[in-house]
Amino acid sequence: MKKPKNKMELISLTIITLLTISLFALINLPVQAQFRGEGEAGGVPGPLAAGVVPDVTITTWGLLSVRPNVVGVGQEILVNLETQPAPGSERLHQDYTVVITKPDGTEQELLIESYPDDGTMWFPYIVDQVGEWSFQFEFIGTYFPAGRYLDGTGPPAVDVTSGGTYYDESVYFKPWTSPVLTIEVLEDYVAQSWPEGGERPTDYWTRPVPYERREWWPWVGNYPWVGPAGAEYTVGIDEFTARFPDTNPFQPGMGSRGTFVPWVLGPESAHVVWKRQFSMGGILGGDWGREVSMANIFGGMGMGGDPSGYGYPEIIWEGRAYHTVTKQGASPEGELWWQCYDIRTGELFWEMQAPFIMAEVRGTLVPASVTPTQIEYTIGAIPSGGGFPTHVTESNLIYIGNGQLIKYRPMTGQIRANVSIAPLDSGKYYRNGYALSVQNLGGGEYRLINWTTLGTTSNFQSRVVSNVTWPWSSLPDYTDFNVGISALITNWNRAGAYYATNVTAARLSDGQILWEDTVYAAHYSGSCDVADHGKLAVLMLNEGFAVWDLRTGQFLYWTEPMDYPWDQAGFGAYSVQSAYGMFFRQAYSGIYAFDWDDGSIVWKYEAPADYPYETPYTNEEGETMYSWNAGATIADGKMYAYNTEHSATLPITRGWKLHCIDVFTGQRIWQVAIPGASSKHNPDVHPVADGYLPEMSSDGYMYVFGKGQSETTVTAPDSAISKGTPMTIKGTVLDLSPAQPGTPCLSTDSVGAMMEHIHLQRDLPDDLTGVPVTVCAIAEDGTYIDIGTAVSDGYYGSYGISWTPTAEGTYKIVAAFEGDASYGSSGASTWVTVGPAASAGGTIQPEPQEPSSGGTTPTEPTPEEPTTPEQPTPEEPTPEEPEAEVPEHPLISTELAIVIAVIAVVIIGAIAYLLYRRRQK
Repeated sequence: MKKPKNKMELISLTIITLLTISLFALINLPVQAQFRGEGEAGGVPGPLAAGVVPDVTITTWGLLSVRPNVVGVGQEILVNLETQPAPGSERLHQDYTVVITKPDGTEQELLIESYPDDGTMWFPYIVDQVGEWSFQFEFIGTYFPAGRYLDGTGPPAVDVTSGGTYYDESVYFKPWTSPVLTIEVLEDYVAQSWPEGGERPTDYWTRPVPYERREWWPWVGNYPWVGPAGAEYTVGIDEFTARFPDTNPFQPGMGSRGTFVPWVLGPESAHVVWKRQFSMGGILGGDWGREVSMANIFGGMGMGGDPSGYGYPEIIWEGRAYHTVTKQGASPEGELWWQCYDIRTGELFWEMQAPFIMAEVRGTLVPASVTPTQIEYTIGAIPSGGGFPTHVTESNLIYIGNGQLIKYRPMTGQIRANVSIAPLDSGKYYRNGYALSVQNLGGGEYRLINWTTLGTTSNFQSRVVSNVTWPWSSLPDYTDFNVGISALITNWNRAGAYYATNVTAARLSDGQILWEDTVYAAHYSGSCDVADHGKLAVLMLNEGFAVWDLRTGQFLYWTEPMDYPWDQAGFGAYSVQSAYGMFFRQAYSGIYAFDWDDGSIVWKYEAPADYPYETPYTNEEGETMYSWNAGATIADGKMYAYNTEHSATLPITRGWKLHCIDVFTGQRIWQVAIPGASSKHNPDVHPVADGYLPEMSSDGYMYVFGKGQSETTVTAPDSAISKGTPMTIKGTVLDLSPAQPGTPCLSTDSVGAMMEHIHLQRDLPDDLTGVPVTVCAIAEDGTYIDIGTAVSDGYYGSYGISWTPTAEGTYKIVAAFEGDASYGSSGASTWVTVGPAASAGGTIQPEPQEPSSGGTTPTEPTPEEPTTPEQPTPEEPTPEEPEAEVPEHPLISTELAIVIAVIAVVIIGAIAYLLYRRRQK
């Protein structure tokens, strides 16, 4: 999206957007007002028909409100309507009439029905003429016959026989007309909206998100995401498409889950916020020498067989991470615990023994963890608010598996519901509140069951939405939920060698087989295939991806070939990702982005080896490259991936890094030599939300990348400074993150090197740069003086800037760091007093005086108008006058003392720096 170039352009775009939205709402007003069920609205609007005698007659009172009362032409106003008493449960009023009189005298009459139950209604309206507008609300009355009403429908048009509300008496609500309300429309735009705070959060922020920050909604979602919550409850597919162009609104069907995460922020720098150790790692040393190390490779055991909690948090909800770990020191050893902690700081909110059930594994009952892996939202209505959905009333963390649906409360971790889903064992949670499962009927017959997780009922049959015949024993990973088609991929082999690949497609709605095709090429791995964009891409050995049309079975193309030798041979991650009209492959010499339209390579990202002897892998040009053998996560327009290989040697390859890549261009955003875990068996998917990315490393630590808090200090001279005398304003800008509190804040280009130094004990480079600090002075009368911008020292975090005040007074000195991709903003203030300018020369001498008759003690001299210190005006000496005697104990000037002090500080700082550099080496 093109960004506005200036403030006026932003305002203009905002106005145009509001006008467009408002116009759309106005054009669709009659449709928007329909909140009743199927059929005609119950009740008869208007005067009573001849001969009709109601059992009850109600005197009605109404409300008309129009805001704002002063607005610019082309702006939106809001009209609210209501009648009292309310029409009653399940009933509504028809033909609310609003007569609008424009400044030119023309009238417009709008007819609209009320919401059910409460008789309220509102609508936006665009005013298009300058001058005075008038509004009047006419309620023409309603007669409701006795009978049963449901969702606003009822007698006489529809005979409702069950449900709803039954009324045994008829009632007539008498007509009512409101006073005339007027508003003034001006020629110019009138700014009356809440000031927007920017499109996305840019400073350090915390949960909960304030209601005033509504513009943040597209970036403060949760992890994981599987698909739309429901078109009736969300901003809809159009909004998703606008923000994530050419991207599947459901999680693409592939071997790995959660590889694309919308509605969240991703970290924009290599800054580590906090870390936590899960297992032992590093060089072992001693008798074992330098080539033996410890590393958590397979996720189950660390060094010496010690159990280790491993992996990542399964869920990040409202800034809280939910993580199943092996708690250190727990008894019995290896027992799983479920923890909830702050994703920003690692602060533990609560922990408990992980819930489990006894499950059969190879004929033996063993405890199986049932901690949740998905998020479910329940949409409800405000009580007595008309009965239509308005907000999320309940959030649950859910587990589906081992024949159970279990719901947990996010705040406490307590179980809210435990439902048997027998005869099903598990299910694919494909969108909020809905799952697909395959039931084995025996004899090679299967059923595809679409069922809902919503609610707490223990009757599973009532949860079933649909039930169709299905051709296979499971739901394949390669399912495009956007087009409703699944694909089954089968490898053909003879004499132990794969030689062909068969693909079959079936429709989810009825289980019908749509097509089948075979290509004579060896399949690489099912975890590298993906169904998306109505297509199926299957990775073949030495061939690239073969791509079919999911609807028709037509073979579309082979992708453009990857580099020889390693990538073309198929070496790379057991994973694939799809987003923004591309699908992505982590291969041994680089990461490829393929265009879904034609299979061409959009970009390739490479990680050249720091030293060529560190790795055997090369690209087509023979350049040595670090390899990729783990998957990636795409979020916030970025891809997060790390270097590794299939069966990493230990110690692992030096120089492997974690990379953040612009998903649209393939350009590096940042990298840091804190790689992910060293084996293909480790998770390919990284949770990301709220701008934080947890990364499990081979050294046994989980590092969390994202924005931390900073602290700025400022000091100025404590004693008064003479006007016209330079002073030094100084302070520090330090990182407050739990991973490295009190260390210098670094520029985005340098922060990675500092993280490597602190956490990996790497040497610091010679070109570290700090962060900019703006310094200003504020006089007693409020006058603002821009002193300038200082850049903090990259090694110590200190800064300094000189200021020469030109006027007397007491000044507030303010130093501010505005924050960046690594740190939140911070600032500090202090005070300094500026007095009269110092007299000429270094020593203040009294003026010559005539001796008084009373003695030789001189009187107090009268000071002359001072001159600038840089150009003193001494007395003119007489040529014959001898040189002045040098005092036995000469005094030094204030200026000279400052110079000497500054020189001393510089010398001491230089010595300290040299000692520090020597210690680092």
